[in-house]
Amino acid sequence: MTEELVLIERFPDAPTYRALRVAGGMSPKTVEAAARGLPNTLYGVSLVHDGQVVGMGRIVGDGGCFFVVVDIVVTPRWQGRGLGKRIMAALNAWLRANAPESAYVQLAADGDAKYLYEKFGFVETAPATVNMAYTVKRRAAD
Repeated sequence: MTEELVLIERFPDAPTYRALRVAGGMSPKTVEAAARGLPNTLYGVSLVHDGQVVGMGRIVGDGGCFFVVVDIVVTPRWQGRGLGKRIMAALNAWLRANAPESAYVQLAADGDAKYLYEKFGFVETAPATVNMAYTVKRRAAD
């Protein structure tokens, strides 16, 4: 088995995206959410090993004022090898080449991932700015 990994400038399809999120310990996304959201990717990359996607990352936003780095994940077998850094380097290079001056680039860092993101110029914004979020939940009809 070859250990070669290839980074390609293409984001995975919806089924692969959904499976990678779960495999990497991220929250699951519905088929509908993935189908609606993925076409709005401004730029995305995949890490591929023997034809299978083992890592990914993407950028979403309005293309001018705001950019959000999301969905950075590497499957457990491949974690701890600097692949998150490889993904971030590609995303960061695209942002530096394509985002206009004054664009605001953000991400949400889970746990120690903040140390990786600091290497690319991200800084914690609290207490001036606090990341806030919620996940949409639908209730069954009463």
